[in-house]
Amino acid sequence: MILKGGSKVDFDWLLDIAAGVSWIKLQKIILNPEHFIFLEISTEELESIWESHLKDQTPLQYLISKCPWRDVELEASSEALIPRQETEFLIDFALKKVTHIDRGRWADLGTGSGPIAVSLAKSLPNWNGHASDICNEALDLAKRNLKSIVPNANVRFSLGDWWEPLKRWWGSFDLVLSNPPYIPSDLIAELEPVVKNHEPRIALDGGEDGMNASRKIILGASNGLAKGGWLILEHHYDQSEKIIDVMKNIGMEEVSFEKDLSGIKRYAICRKK
Repeated sequence: MILKGGSKVDFDWLLDIAAGVSWIKLQKIILNPEHFIFLEISTEELESIWESHLKDQTPLQYLISKCPWRDVELEASSEALIPRQETEFLIDFALKKVTHIDRGRWADLGTGSGPIAVSLAKSLPNWNGHASDICNEALDLAKRNLKSIVPNANVRFSLGDWWEPLKRWWGSFDLVLSNPPYIPSDLIAELEPVVKNHEPRIALDGGEDGMNASRKIILGASNGLAKGGWLILEHHYDQSEKIIDVMKNIGMEEVSFEKDLSGIKRYAICRKK
């Protein structure tokens, strides 16, 4: 097998996730070249996947239909955004806010492939869960991921725009998370080809200033959240002050932000009175 081009980090990832060759196994074979390792797929399959990736920058997650996220492995497809590492922190912040609540109701707005919904269902087994998305194909993907990872979870999936399909339960949500599209429209063209040419634009494009969806979600929290309920939102690297101002302007309390691994303000948090 001769492979030329591409990123070593990406190829190591492919070896690990698709072929079952972890970084530790890889180091062992490098140190002991006479040893053998067994691949979970053939070298021909591996070569074909890599060539497809190099040809048009198709994300590896789409090519192998897998994406590790937190402590689970999700099914991935081009119908939904590939879950990012920074979104994992939404779960950590959320669980800290509700650690004292045994039963409640949560929602994941714009669930995509369902990473947030899956993690909340695992972490809050006694809660009622809701996941909404405007894309029916994305909802089907999220349903499959939940069924395979948390088969007995009490989660309802709803098709529609942000809060709207959850109207029946407005005023009862103790925790709402969202990673909405937040990239300004003019910046989409500047994204890497692996993103802009393959991931669904509807999951990336946040409108002129990148905040169209964020505003809808925050404004909807006035009706959607229960008293004392929390909203935690991921946003673009330069939107923190504007997002926090919107939260304060509608009367939310305990408004704050959290930073990502790069020290950038990436998450906005607020609570309904």
